[in-house]
Amino acid sequence: MKTLIWIVGIVALAVAVTLAARYNTGYVLLVLPPYRIEFSLNFLIVLLVAGFAAGYVLVRTVFATLHLPHQVREYRLARRKDKARTTLLEALHEYFAGRYGRAEKAAAASLDLGEHPDLAAVLAARAAHELRAYERRDAFLARAATAASGDEVVRIVTAVDLLLDQRRYQEALNLLKLLPRRHTAALRLELKAQQQAHNWEQVYALTEELRKRSVFDATQAEQVRRYALAENLKRKALDSRTLEEAWDKVPPSDRGDRRVAAAGARCFIALGGCEKAHRIIEEALDAAWDSDLAALYADCEGGDTVKRIERGEAWLRQHPSDAVLLLTLGRLCADRGLWGKAQSYLEASLAIEPTHTAHLALARLQERLGNAEAASRHYRESLDLALAQLRAATGGRRRVLI
Repeated sequence: MKTLIWIVGIVALAVAVTLAARYNTGYVLLVLPPYRIEFSLNFLIVLLVAGFAAGYVLVRTVFATLHLPHQVREYRLARRKDKARTTLLEALHEYFAGRYGRAEKAAAASLDLGEHPDLAAVLAARAAHELRAYERRDAFLARAATAASGDEVVRIVTAVDLLLDQRRYQEALNLLKLLPRRHTAALRLELKAQQQAHNWEQVYALTEELRKRSVFDATQAEQVRRYALAENLKRKALDSRTLEEAWDKVPPSDRGDRRVAAAGARCFIALGGCEKAHRIIEEALDAAWDSDLAALYADCEGGDTVKRIERGEAWLRQHPSDAVLLLTLGRLCADRGLWGKAQSYLEASLAIEPTHTAHLALARLQERLGNAEAASRHYRESLDLALAQLRAATGGRRRVLI
C-alpha cells in the first residue's frame, strides 16, 4: 500500500513539474560585455538542480574516501570479534560435549583474539584440567588473573573447584578468603573444602547456613550435619574431659541419631567411659531401634552387667528376632558367668543369622565350659564365614575396578 502511494505521488509530482515548465515563459539574461547570454528559466532550474546533485555527490565521495581507513579498521575489528565469539561458542560446545582437547584449543584461540578473555581463559583452564594438563591449566588461570576486569569471582571459584578436585583443600580455603562475599556456590565449595580438611565444626556451621539458603532440604542437611557431629566426636576423643565437653555440645535432638550415638559410644568405650557409653546407647535405642548400635552394648566391661542384661531382655521382648541383640545378650551373660543363658542366646542368634562373630563368641564359651570339640568346630565355622565375607568384599571391589 505504501509503495502504491509513493508511485502515485511521484507521478503526480512529475505531471505538476511538466505543466509548470510548459506554461513558464520566463527567461534569464546574463550580460557580460560584450556578450549577452539569454536562456529560459526552466533551463536555469535544471542546471541548478544538476549542479547541486553533482556537488553533493562530490562531497560525499571526498568524505567517504577520507573515512575509508577508519571504516576498514572497524570492519576488521568487527570480523575479529565475530570470529572470537564464534570460537568461544565452539569451545563451550566442545567442552560440554566432553571433547576437552578441542575445547581447550578453541578457548585458547578465542583468548588470543581478545573476546571475553577472562571467560575464555577460565574455560581453557577447565578443559586442560580435565586432560590432567595441570601446567597448562595454571598458565590459563594466570592469564585469567591478568585479563580480569576488576571482578575475579569467576577465576577464583574456578580455581577453587579445580584445586578441590585434586584435594588441595588448604590452597582452596586460602583462595576463598579473597572473595568479597560468600555467595551460595562459594559456600558449597567451602563446605567441600572443610570436609576434605576434616574441619567438622565448620562443616556443621556451613550446613546450617546452606540449609537456610535452601541449598539442602531438611533431610540432606540433617544427614550432613549429623555426619559432621559424629566425625567431630571422633576427633575430640583425645581425653575424657574434651570428649565430655564435645558431647555436651551435641543438640539433644541429634543424640538419638544412630550415627552420632554410635560415634559417641565408641569414643567413650575407647577412653574407658563404659557407663557413659551405656547411657548413650540406651537413650538412642529407646528413641529408635538400631541393631548395629545394640551390638556396642556388650563391647565395654563395666557398670552393672545385670541391669544391662535386664535392659537387653526388655528390648528382646520388642525385637524377638533380632540376631544382633541375641548375640549381645549372649555376650553379656557370658561375661556375668551365666553360661546356660549365654549358650541359649548365642545359639538362638546363630539360628536366625549365622555370623562369624556369633560362632566366635560361642566357641569361646564352649572353651570355657571345657567342650574342646564344640569350641574347635565353632572356631572353624567362624573362620570360614569370615573368609567368605572377606572374599565377597574383595570380589566386589575388583568388579568395581574392572
